[in-house]
Amino acid sequence: MKTKAIIFGLALLTMMGCKSPQNRQQGGSIDQEAIDQLVVKADAQFGQANHDAFKTGATQVAALWQPQDGSASDYEAFCLANFKSTPEGRDTLFLSLQRGFEVLWGNFNKMSTELMLPLHLDNGPVTPIDEMFGGYSPSANLANDLYSNKLAFITILNFPNFTLAQKSEMAEKWSPRQWAYARMGDVFTARVPAALNLKASEVMTQADTYISGYNIFMDKLVDDKGKSLFPEGMKLITHWGLRDELKSNYNTEGGLEKQKMIYQVMQRIIDQSIPKEVINQGTCSWNPYTNEIMKEGKKVTANAETDGRYAHLLGVFQSLKAQDPYFPQAPTYIQRKFDGEMEISQPEVEKLFTDFVSDPLVAKVGALISQRLGRPLQPFDIWYDGFKSRSGIPQEKLDGVTRAKYPNTAAVQADLPNILLKLGFKPEEATFITSNVQVDASRGAGHALGAMMKSDKARLRTRIAATGMDYKGYNIAVHEFGHNVEQTLSLHRVSDYMMNGVPNTAFTEALAFIFQKRDLMLLGMQETNPEKESLEALDNFWANYEIMGVSLVDMAVWKWLYENPNATAAQLRDQVMVIAKDVWNKYYAPVFGVKDQTILAIYSHMIDAPLYLSAYPIGHLIDFQIEQYLSGKDFATEVTRIYSMGRLVPQEWMRRAVGGPISIKPIQEATRKALEIVGSAK
Repeated sequence: MKTKAIIFGLALLTMMGCKSPQNRQQGGSIDQEAIDQLVVKADAQFGQANHDAFKTGATQVAALWQPQDGSASDYEAFCLANFKSTPEGRDTLFLSLQRGFEVLWGNFNKMSTELMLPLHLDNGPVTPIDEMFGGYSPSANLANDLYSNKLAFITILNFPNFTLAQKSEMAEKWSPRQWAYARMGDVFTARVPAALNLKASEVMTQADTYISGYNIFMDKLVDDKGKSLFPEGMKLITHWGLRDELKSNYNTEGGLEKQKMIYQVMQRIIDQSIPKEVINQGTCSWNPYTNEIMKEGKKVTANAETDGRYAHLLGVFQSLKAQDPYFPQAPTYIQRKFDGEMEISQPEVEKLFTDFVSDPLVAKVGALISQRLGRPLQPFDIWYDGFKSRSGIPQEKLDGVTRAKYPNTAAVQADLPNILLKLGFKPEEATFITSNVQVDASRGAGHALGAMMKSDKARLRTRIAATGMDYKGYNIAVHEFGHNVEQTLSLHRVSDYMMNGVPNTAFTEALAFIFQKRDLMLLGMQETNPEKESLEALDNFWANYEIMGVSLVDMAVWKWLYENPNATAAQLRDQVMVIAKDVWNKYYAPVFGVKDQTILAIYSHMIDAPLYLSAYPIGHLIDFQIEQYLSGKDFATEVTRIYSMGRLVPQEWMRRAVGGPISIKPIQEATRKALEIVGSAK
């Protein structure tokens, strides 16, 4: 599940720029001649030993120095007065800046969290005023303020930005403090106007609110005979709740018919033929096959949503594209997301995914699934759940256990230390971590939100009904708790605050997956299965196959938007379906035997979390490699070590964590072996 820090993180990213030093090479008011003259004076004042460091910092300052910051002589005087020429002076400056940034970022993040509480928590209706406060970005003017008082320029002058190639080259040589210096250099790389930051925050919040309130009343769905297949009171959010309900029906009586109905609902959401009257409303019964709705036993006119879903996606794109001119060397959000934030290029990610989904192993795993199901594959079998141990346990039994154990948020909060104890954490460490996590009842499917200062808490939010937490809510909660553990360790256990976090969101998703897979063990219900390791490999492989296709659609949609920036929401809707069908036909139709399916476009992340989806498959790959590494080792000790390394570049993080880079080869090799074991047993 994505973390809701995305909204604040986007504001921080646009406020301070992506991680590309070339952004500092354009747009300033200081010319090269002035820089060269300044460097000569600096050599005389600071010595030749400081030549390269001063020249780099002064050049990057010049690229962002604007007329309102002062004249060329003011620029020269500033640089000569504020450059720290000794290691001691530079370190003292670093510590002061680091403390100040923790205070600023931590408190602004806390303010944003508090302002969005009515939107995120299930505490009654959301009012227009709630939405206005939730869409407000308290930090929108922070960058302007820090440039105005010259703190930004002091940072740039003394802590230069390094390219990804430079960081990768120096990764093994830098000390922890040198890495923290490098991350300090990532802070200021562009000057985006506050109005654009505010607009992006507002649009993102609107999209998030739209998704958080997009529920389907399942007991109101009827088939052609007017029969309802789902229990009274069941309300599921798209896409998470619908998908998880579909997955839960692989071993239930009448499960196939339920799955087909859910799949039809999903297709109506994607093509926007879904009636408005059935979105987050339970007043009408709805036949998703005929698309007819009934109220009080009488057929009434259905009004299609038309393109509301894609209007939000278009708004998110437009708000982020508006910032492109302020990133001259990373002029698209695609580049900023991958090269800057993820620190893995988009072409590299796309090739990793296409290599995987093109692997002949996919057809072999698909054939095994068909054999296990005893029927031809259906398109929704991209979510086949039969490789998991819990698939053999009735849903009703699981729901009964979790509802009794977790009747409310207080029960979840109280049990968090026990969860960590079961995972092998020592009592004092379990207490420390959980004392920094707060549980809330979520309006949406659930999410994790990390703190950005040590005096704040990470938030765990999951949906809890009046009857208690059902198994799906519990499964999500365990996933989100994995995020919280990462968020706490990577904030409190890193060497310096500037190193807090992980290389990118895929790495926090990896730990969330690792926790999520242990949900039954945490309930005391784990099954003993001699094929467990092989089944887990197959499950990870199939999960990667599904989510990589979703991610390929997401990336292709953003590429199309940049090629067609004036598209309407209706045109975007139609093109999303074209792209989804194209990806399906190329990589999925040969395995499933059916063409022109749009299901890869159902993920809600496409609407309210721009280009986030690639984090999931990369997270699955990392998850698998970490799981292999953890085998036979002390789980808690290794998790603590790995997630205390801080925000290194991705491949260096993996090298230190498990001894090798991110790769599809380990899961491919494990899947080949698993097919021999599981396939021969059938």
